[in-house]
Amino acid sequence: MSALAVDTTIEQRVVAVVEDDASMRAALASWLRSAGFVTRTFASAEAFLQSPCLTGTAVVISDMGLPGMSGLELQQELARSGLEIRIAFVTAETTNFNAMRAQAVSAGAIAFLQKPFDGEELLTALRCGTTQ
Repeated sequence: MSALAVDTTIEQRVVAVVEDDASMRAALASWLRSAGFVTRTFASAEAFLQSPCLTGTAVVISDMGLPGMSGLELQQELARSGLEIRIAFVTAETTNFNAMRAQAVSAGAIAFLQKPFDGEELLTALRCGTTQ
């Protein structure tokens, strides 16, 4: 993963990383900070939803296979909340990848990437809001 210049309208707001794998969570947060983003990390969707930074979050990058609430359930909860928080997914899942991707993208996900993913592709999605 390499860092790109980021859109200043996004970089000043929080990018929440919701990932149950501690090493992946730390690496992704560090990489995003090197690209100019303010990051907060969470080991579960529930922890993110209960955090005080919820209303200041611009984008959530979430794993699909989280303990407790899944990434798709997190996306549904964010939609119900009325907060305008974009969501991008990363997953190691291969079995149901296409079905999960279709569901997430149809519900408004800005990216749905398979681990290991291309960091440039994720940054483009974060900057442009395009569906990957």
